[in-house]
Amino acid sequence: MAAAPTTTPPITAAPAAPRRSSGARPRTTWRGHLLRLPFYLLALTMIAPFYWMVISVFKPVSELARQPPSFVPEHPTLTNLYDSGYSPERVNLGHQQGLFQRFEVEFGFGRFMFNSLVVTVAITVGSLLIASLAAYVITKHRVPGRRAIFLVIVASMMVPWQTTLVPNYVIMRNLGWLDTYQGYVIPALAKAFVLFFLVQFLHSIPDELIQAARVDGAGEWRIWWRIVMPLLRPALAAMSIFIVLAEWNNFLWPLIIVQSDEMANVPVALARLNSYFPGVQNEGVILAGGLLASLPSIAFFLLFQRHFTRGIVLSGLKG
Repeated sequence: MAAAPTTTPPITAAPAAPRRSSGARPRTTWRGHLLRLPFYLLALTMIAPFYWMVISVFKPVSELARQPPSFVPEHPTLTNLYDSGYSPERVNLGHQQGLFQRFEVEFGFGRFMFNSLVVTVAITVGSLLIASLAAYVITKHRVPGRRAIFLVIVASMMVPWQTTLVPNYVIMRNLGWLDTYQGYVIPALAKAFVLFFLVQFLHSIPDELIQAARVDGAGEWRIWWRIVMPLLRPALAAMSIFIVLAEWNNFLWPLIIVQSDEMANVPVALARLNSYFPGVQNEGVILAGGLLASLPSIAFFLLFQRHFTRGIVLSGLKG
């Protein structure tokens, strides 16, 4: 007698685990937020003064002097930047000179922004070009004594920059560069830290790549511009942030060489604004200048933040 055919139950696949989207970020738990609480508090201490500066720019004088202070402008106004109701011929209560009406120079406060922009761009571009050329020679050329030269440059980083103020001032005076763009730019082009950073980065570039370009007939200038500079882009972006922030906020050296309002940069103009017009009634005008001075550096950092992080990581891993 034939046995009854046996039937096997159908095999069902186990339900697949839900996949997380590649672009989705992991959800932060309450423990993660608790561990980050010190960083949140630290960020608050940095954001709160900036928030106070922003809202104070849009407050009238009467609201700035109010006690207790208000944390949201009740009557927003732009008179701290420019007050159309102000006239030097007559006294008009409630009206005063705005930021762009304080200095008797062409374009007002915009002249100082222009000076800072020109000086910052010139120093950033010039110092990066010079440092990249020097780093290329030190790392990829067998120059006699290159190690000793590099050590001397690195050792110069240990010399306080304040010790060079008087000699540099004497040199600028003898050259006739006081109160000029040359006095701003030329002494700031040599930056030892930028050279040191680029040298460490260039060690990651294989020498065979440079030798192959030379075999193909490329000259040294072409190798530097067409091969070395594109490979240095992350490091240059990282260094540009340091240079831009330092030169945009530079105060002491411009204060020494600047003798007229026409050649002052933003930090010097803010210092003169605070000394010429002290008092609560001018607090909004001074804070308006501080706000305009901070916006370019914040925007530059946000634009180049990714390159800055990548340049630091690559130099730390391969340098």
